[in-house]
Amino acid sequence: MRLTLVHPAIGHRLGESYIRSWQMEPLPIATLAGLTPADVSLRFYDDRMERIPYDEPTDAVAIPVETYTAARAYQIASEYRRRDVPVIMGGFHPTLVPDEVSRYCEAMVLGEAEGVWAEVIDDLRHGTLKRIYRGKRTDLSRVVVDRSLFQGKRYLPIGLVETGRGCRFPCEFCAIQSFFERSYRRRDIGAVVKELESLQGQKKLFFFVDDNFAGDIQAGKELLPALEPLKLRWITQMSINAAHDEDFVRRLARSGCRGVLIGFESLNPDNLRRMNKRFNTMKTGYAGALANLRRHGIAVYGTFVFGYEHDNRDSFDEAVDFAMAQDMYIAAFNHLTPFPGTPLYARLQQEGRLRYDAWWRDPRYRYNEVPFTPGPLSPQEITDGCVAARQRFYNWPSILKRSLRNCSDFFMLRNYLPINALHRGDISRRNGYPLGDEAWSGPLLEVA
Repeated sequence: MRLTLVHPAIGHRLGESYIRSWQMEPLPIATLAGLTPADVSLRFYDDRMERIPYDEPTDAVAIPVETYTAARAYQIASEYRRRDVPVIMGGFHPTLVPDEVSRYCEAMVLGEAEGVWAEVIDDLRHGTLKRIYRGKRTDLSRVVVDRSLFQGKRYLPIGLVETGRGCRFPCEFCAIQSFFERSYRRRDIGAVVKELESLQGQKKLFFFVDDNFAGDIQAGKELLPALEPLKLRWITQMSINAAHDEDFVRRLARSGCRGVLIGFESLNPDNLRRMNKRFNTMKTGYAGALANLRRHGIAVYGTFVFGYEHDNRDSFDEAVDFAMAQDMYIAAFNHLTPFPGTPLYARLQQEGRLRYDAWWRDPRYRYNEVPFTPGPLSPQEITDGCVAARQRFYNWPSILKRSLRNCSDFFMLRNYLPINALHRGDISRRNGYPLGDEAWSGPLLEVA
């Protein structure tokens, strides 16, 4: 049996190559490959960097779908379905809006795939594919990753590894809490170490893609000593509460952690209360947490969002001033995005503030556009404010100034300028980027 796996791009703009900083290995594809029996012939195409050969013979195609890639995924599915190839979709977006996604595929995997993928494959063999497969909370010991399909593809030189899933915090705007029902699970330590050992000779930097590496601080403290003998360099994303735990931060540094992505989101306490992130202000607040990380040589990638009710025109400069004063390694300044299935989306819908019925598949919508009516500021003011914040943070004087406090580790310093230059170059390229391929002509094929 032949099965084709496709990772969809966010979209394609006419006459331009795909945005380089978005081209990391798609771990969901490697997970599906690891779950697929060896007697199934697998092909994989990454829509971000290669053309998809729709006419190549295959018995089915499987497409992981996120909200930002949904429009393009439906285009890809239509091309295959036009050729009578059945399409299987799974991931966050189908789980959160199954009624929509079911219109564009023969089968959906809702929830986590590990527990039901064997059934999907068996049904596919026998021509008895079901419309819906409901994956339950997975025992993470069943996770098997096969990256052989990535050979020859020009991804960013970062190894992606999962050490845990989920997050317990109830942040209003986050789809993680909806998908995993505010739960957190850590993978078996031995399995994580074994996977990292197999990749050591291939990667110089690892990204632990956990939704929140500090989802269980005690479990993290048990994992970190096992990483020390590997002498790795790695980065991850975690909630700021963990940065106040001196023992945890010390173990992070000893195990090879060189940087963490932290969602600061806002400097306004009223905004933080509204988004259910009051834990951001715990103990000594941002300043104390950042001082702790800096003392142990851990760089910070800070993220900020704009569009909550207490933002104003000064909010953008205040966030940039803060990020520059703290000499963050890199930072993101984005508008608030209401993802379907989140409490934020439900609230804005109830308040009649959504500007599109479904912004992610509306042909008028473009990346960086605010898809709701924010309040004191207009959608355009927020878009312009985010772009201006990025331009200011990534101007050359800011990049050079911040480099002085990001030189404790030679590897991170050596990569500091290329990474900042990459983000600087992407500012204008991302703005107004289409969701879906501008060159594609429909119609989208819906299931009868």
